Amino acid sequence: MLTEYIRYRIPAGQGAEFEDAYRRASVHLAAAPECHDFEMTRCVDEPECYVVRLTWTSADAHLTDFRKGPHFPPFFAEVRGFVDAIEEMRHYEPLDIGSPLPSLYEWAGGAGAFEKLFTAFYQKVPADKLLAPLFAGMDAEHAKHVAQWVGEVFGGPKDYSTHRGGHRHMVSKHLGKAITEEQRRRWIGLLLETADEVGLPSDPEFRSAFVAYLEWGTRLAVFFSRPGARPAVDEPMPVWGWGSVRPWQG
Repeated sequence: MLTEYIRYRIPAGQGAEFEDAYRRASVHLAAAPECHDFEMTRCVDEPECYVVRLTWTSADAHLTDFRKGPHFPPFFAEVRGFVDAIEEMRHYEPLDIGSPLPSLYEWAGGAGAFEKLFTAFYQKVPADKLLAPLFAGMDAEHAKHVAQWVGEVFGGPKDYSTHRGGHRHMVSKHLGKAITEEQRRRWIGLLLETADEVGLPSDPEFRSAFVAYLEWGTRLAVFFSRPGARPAVDEPMPVWGWGSVRPWQG
Protein backbone atom coordinates (compact mmCIF):
# COMPACT_ATOMS: atom_id res chain seq x y z
CA MET A 1 0.00 0.00 0.00
CA LEU A 2 1.06 3.58 -0.67
CA THR A 3 -0.40 6.62 1.06
CA GLU A 4 -0.81 9.95 -0.69
CA TYR A 5 -1.34 13.12 1.33
CA ILE A 6 -2.71 16.25 -0.33
CA ARG A 7 -2.66 19.33 1.89
CA TYR A 8 -4.91 22.24 0.92
CA ARG A 9 -5.32 25.80 2.17
CA ILE A 10 -8.80 26.83 1.02
CA PRO A 11 -9.65 30.53 0.79
CA ALA A 12 -12.14 31.85 3.33
CA GLY A 13 -15.73 31.24 2.35
CA GLN A 14 -14.96 28.37 -0.04
CA GLY A 15 -14.79 25.52 2.49
CA ALA A 16 -18.30 24.22 1.89
CA GLU A 17 -17.80 24.30 -1.89
CA PHE A 18 -14.50 22.42 -1.52
CA GLU A 19 -16.03 19.75 0.70
CA ASP A 20 -18.95 19.26 -1.69
CA ALA A 21 -16.54 18.90 -4.61
CA TYR A 22 -14.72 16.09 -2.84
CA ARG A 23 -17.99 14.41 -1.88
CA ARG A 24 -18.82 14.21 -5.58
CA ALA A 25 -15.26 13.20 -6.47
CA SER A 26 -15.29 10.45 -3.86
CA VAL A 27 -17.82 8.52 -5.94
CA HIS A 28 -15.14 8.05 -8.59
CA LEU A 29 -12.46 7.17 -6.03
CA ALA A 30 -14.75 4.53 -4.55
CA ALA A 31 -15.29 3.03 -8.01
CA ALA A 32 -11.56 2.82 -8.75
CA PRO A 33 -10.07 -0.57 -7.76
CA GLU A 34 -6.67 1.09 -7.37
CA CYS A 35 -7.90 3.23 -4.46
CA HIS A 36 -8.08 1.23 -1.25
CA ASP A 37 -9.25 3.97 1.10
CA PHE A 38 -9.60 7.73 1.46
CA GLU A 39 -10.60 10.39 3.96
CA MET A 40 -10.64 14.16 4.42
CA THR A 41 -9.74 15.99 7.62
CA ARG A 42 -9.96 19.68 8.49
CA CYS A 43 -7.62 21.46 10.89
CA VAL A 44 -9.27 22.54 14.13
CA ASP A 45 -6.74 25.32 14.72
CA GLU A 46 -6.78 26.64 11.15
CA PRO A 47 -10.13 25.68 9.57
CA GLU A 48 -8.96 26.76 6.13
CA CYS A 49 -6.42 23.87 6.14
CA TYR A 50 -7.51 20.45 4.90
CA VAL A 51 -5.68 17.16 4.39
CA VAL A 52 -6.94 14.52 1.97
CA ARG A 53 -5.46 11.05 2.56
CA LEU A 54 -5.68 8.46 -0.21
CA THR A 55 -4.39 4.92 0.12
CA TRP A 56 -3.43 3.26 -3.17
CA THR A 57 -2.74 -0.42 -3.74
CA SER A 58 0.67 0.52 -5.20
CA ALA A 59 2.54 3.41 -6.79
CA ASP A 60 1.97 2.02 -10.29
CA ALA A 61 -1.70 1.48 -9.52
CA HIS A 62 -2.05 5.18 -8.75
CA LEU A 63 0.31 6.85 -11.20
CA THR A 64 -0.37 4.57 -14.15
CA ASP A 65 -3.58 2.57 -13.78
CA PHE A 66 -5.71 5.22 -12.05
CA ARG A 67 -4.25 8.27 -13.79
CA LYS A 68 -4.72 6.65 -17.22
CA GLY A 69 -7.95 4.85 -16.36
CA PRO A 70 -11.62 5.76 -16.69
CA HIS A 71 -12.12 7.05 -13.15
CA PHE A 72 -9.50 9.80 -13.10
CA PRO A 73 -11.08 12.26 -15.58
CA PRO A 74 -14.43 12.56 -13.73
CA PHE A 75 -12.62 12.66 -10.38
CA PHE A 76 -10.30 15.45 -11.51
CA ALA A 77 -13.15 17.38 -13.11
CA GLU A 78 -14.72 17.79 -9.66
CA VAL A 79 -11.58 19.00 -7.84
CA ARG A 80 -9.81 20.84 -10.66
CA GLY A 81 -10.89 24.24 -9.35
CA PHE A 82 -8.91 23.75 -6.13
CA VAL A 83 -5.54 22.70 -7.61
CA ASP A 84 -4.02 26.11 -6.89
CA ALA A 85 -4.90 25.68 -3.19
CA ILE A 86 -2.61 22.62 -2.84
CA GLU A 87 0.35 23.20 -0.51
CA GLU A 88 1.67 19.63 -0.56
CA MET A 89 1.01 16.48 -2.62
CA ARG A 90 3.34 13.61 -1.82
CA HIS A 91 3.41 9.83 -1.53
CA TYR A 92 4.48 8.04 1.65
CA GLU A 93 5.25 4.40 2.37
CA PRO A 94 4.77 2.86 5.83
CA LEU A 95 7.70 2.14 8.13
CA ASP A 96 7.60 -0.34 10.98
CA ILE A 97 7.98 1.52 14.27
CA GLY A 98 5.83 -0.86 16.28
CA SER A 99 2.13 -0.91 16.93
CA PRO A 100 -0.15 -0.47 19.93
CA LEU A 101 -1.84 -3.73 18.89
CA PRO A 102 -0.31 -7.15 18.20
CA SER A 103 -0.90 -8.48 14.71
CA LEU A 104 -3.40 -11.30 14.27
CA TYR A 105 -0.37 -13.48 13.49
CA GLU A 106 1.22 -12.69 16.85
CA TRP A 107 -2.07 -13.03 18.74
CA ALA A 108 -2.69 -16.46 17.23
CA GLY A 109 0.73 -17.72 18.30
CA GLY A 110 2.85 -17.24 15.20
CA ALA A 111 3.98 -19.77 12.61
CA GLY A 112 3.70 -22.74 14.95
CA ALA A 113 0.01 -22.09 15.63
CA PHE A 114 -0.93 -21.88 11.96
CA GLU A 115 1.15 -24.91 11.01
CA LYS A 116 -0.53 -26.90 13.79
CA LEU A 117 -3.97 -25.75 12.64
CA PHE A 118 -3.57 -26.56 8.96
CA THR A 119 -1.67 -29.80 9.51
CA ALA A 120 -4.54 -31.08 11.65
CA PHE A 121 -7.12 -29.74 9.20
CA TYR A 122 -5.64 -31.28 6.05
CA GLN A 123 -5.26 -34.63 7.80
CA LYS A 124 -9.08 -34.69 7.94
CA VAL A 125 -9.70 -33.61 4.35
CA PRO A 126 -9.10 -36.94 2.55
CA ALA A 127 -11.89 -38.56 4.58
CA ASP A 128 -14.38 -35.75 3.94
CA LYS A 129 -16.69 -36.60 1.04
CA LEU A 130 -17.21 -32.97 0.04
CA LEU A 131 -13.63 -31.77 0.28
CA ALA A 132 -11.66 -34.85 -0.74
CA PRO A 133 -12.30 -34.40 -4.50
CA LEU A 134 -10.95 -30.83 -4.37
CA PHE A 135 -7.69 -31.93 -2.76
CA ALA A 136 -7.04 -35.19 -4.58
CA GLY A 137 -3.31 -35.46 -5.20
CA MET A 138 -2.58 -32.80 -2.60
CA ASP A 139 1.09 -31.85 -2.27
CA ALA A 140 2.72 -33.20 0.89
CA GLU A 141 3.58 -29.63 1.93
CA HIS A 142 0.17 -28.15 1.13
CA ALA A 143 -0.66 -27.53 4.79
CA LYS A 144 2.64 -25.72 5.30
CA HIS A 145 2.05 -23.51 2.28
CA VAL A 146 -1.46 -22.54 3.39
CA ALA A 147 -0.11 -21.80 6.87
CA GLN A 148 2.47 -19.49 5.30
CA TRP A 149 -0.23 -17.74 3.26
CA VAL A 150 -2.55 -17.13 6.19
CA GLY A 151 0.36 -16.18 8.42
CA GLU A 152 1.51 -13.51 5.96
CA VAL A 153 -2.02 -12.20 5.46
CA PHE A 154 -2.36 -11.85 9.24
CA GLY A 155 0.84 -9.84 9.59
CA GLY A 156 3.56 -12.48 9.74
CA PRO A 157 6.73 -12.96 7.65
CA LYS A 158 6.41 -12.55 3.89
CA ASP A 159 7.30 -16.19 3.29
CA TYR A 160 4.50 -16.88 0.80
CA SER A 161 5.33 -13.81 -1.28
CA THR A 162 9.05 -14.57 -1.21
CA HIS A 163 9.00 -18.31 -1.84
CA ARG A 164 5.60 -19.19 -3.30
CA GLY A 165 4.73 -16.39 -5.74
CA GLY A 166 2.31 -14.34 -3.67
CA HIS A 167 -1.24 -13.55 -4.74
CA ARG A 168 -0.71 -14.64 -8.35
CA HIS A 169 0.28 -18.16 -7.30
CA MET A 170 -2.58 -18.54 -4.84
CA VAL A 171 -5.10 -17.48 -7.48
CA SER A 172 -3.63 -19.98 -9.95
CA LYS A 173 -4.27 -22.83 -7.50
CA HIS A 174 -8.03 -22.19 -7.71
CA LEU A 175 -8.52 -21.65 -11.44
CA GLY A 176 -10.88 -24.17 -13.00
CA LYS A 177 -11.69 -25.95 -9.73
CA ALA A 178 -15.41 -25.08 -9.89
CA ILE A 179 -15.73 -24.92 -6.11
CA THR A 180 -19.33 -25.16 -4.95
CA GLU A 181 -20.97 -23.14 -2.21
CA GLU A 182 -21.51 -26.37 -0.27
CA GLN A 183 -17.79 -27.15 -0.44
CA ARG A 184 -16.91 -23.61 0.60
CA ARG A 185 -19.11 -23.81 3.69
CA ARG A 186 -17.75 -27.23 4.58
CA TRP A 187 -14.17 -25.97 4.31
CA ILE A 188 -14.89 -23.15 6.75
CA GLY A 189 -16.90 -25.35 9.12
CA LEU A 190 -14.26 -28.07 9.31
CA LEU A 191 -11.49 -25.50 9.76
CA LEU A 192 -13.31 -23.81 12.63
CA GLU A 193 -13.88 -27.18 14.30
CA THR A 194 -10.17 -27.86 13.96
CA ALA A 195 -9.29 -24.40 15.31
CA ASP A 196 -11.17 -25.26 18.50
CA GLU A 197 -9.45 -28.63 18.75
CA VAL A 198 -5.91 -27.25 18.41
CA GLY A 199 -6.54 -24.32 20.75
CA LEU A 200 -6.45 -21.35 18.40
CA PRO A 201 -7.45 -18.22 20.40
CA SER A 202 -11.20 -18.17 20.97
CA ASP A 203 -11.70 -14.60 22.18
CA PRO A 204 -14.48 -12.79 20.28
CA GLU A 205 -12.20 -10.16 18.76
CA PHE A 206 -9.75 -12.62 17.23
CA ARG A 207 -12.39 -15.06 16.08
CA SER A 208 -14.47 -12.33 14.45
CA ALA A 209 -11.43 -11.22 12.42
CA PHE A 210 -10.47 -14.83 11.68
CA VAL A 211 -13.94 -15.81 10.48
CA ALA A 212 -14.28 -12.60 8.47
CA TYR A 213 -11.12 -13.46 6.58
CA LEU A 214 -12.27 -17.04 5.97
CA GLU A 215 -15.57 -15.80 4.58
CA TRP A 216 -13.88 -13.22 2.36
CA GLY A 217 -11.11 -15.50 1.16
CA THR A 218 -13.27 -18.53 0.40
CA ARG A 219 -15.84 -16.48 -1.46
CA LEU A 220 -13.06 -15.10 -3.65
CA ALA A 221 -11.78 -18.65 -4.15
CA VAL A 222 -15.23 -19.67 -5.44
CA PHE A 223 -15.20 -16.66 -7.77
CA PHE A 224 -11.69 -17.48 -9.05
CA SER A 225 -12.63 -21.12 -9.61
CA ARG A 226 -15.59 -20.47 -11.91
CA PRO A 227 -15.25 -21.63 -15.51
CA GLY A 228 -13.89 -18.81 -17.62
CA ALA A 229 -13.03 -16.60 -14.62
CA ARG A 230 -10.35 -13.99 -15.29
CA PRO A 231 -9.30 -12.67 -11.90
CA ALA A 232 -6.82 -9.82 -11.52
CA VAL A 233 -3.73 -11.88 -10.73
CA ASP A 234 -1.49 -8.87 -10.13
CA GLU A 235 -3.30 -7.77 -6.99
CA PRO A 236 -1.03 -7.38 -3.95
CA MET A 237 -1.13 -9.85 -1.08
CA PRO A 238 -4.11 -9.10 1.15
CA VAL A 239 -3.31 -7.73 4.58
CA TRP A 240 -5.81 -8.54 7.32
CA GLY A 241 -6.05 -6.87 10.72
CA TRP A 242 -8.53 -6.14 13.44
CA GLY A 243 -10.53 -3.81 11.16
CA SER A 244 -12.14 -4.28 7.78
CA VAL A 245 -11.57 -4.18 4.01
CA ARG A 246 -13.37 -2.36 1.20
CA PRO A 247 -16.26 -4.16 -0.54
CA TRP A 248 -15.36 -6.45 -3.43
CA GLN A 249 -15.67 -4.79 -6.84
CA GLY A 250 -16.45 -7.64 -9.23
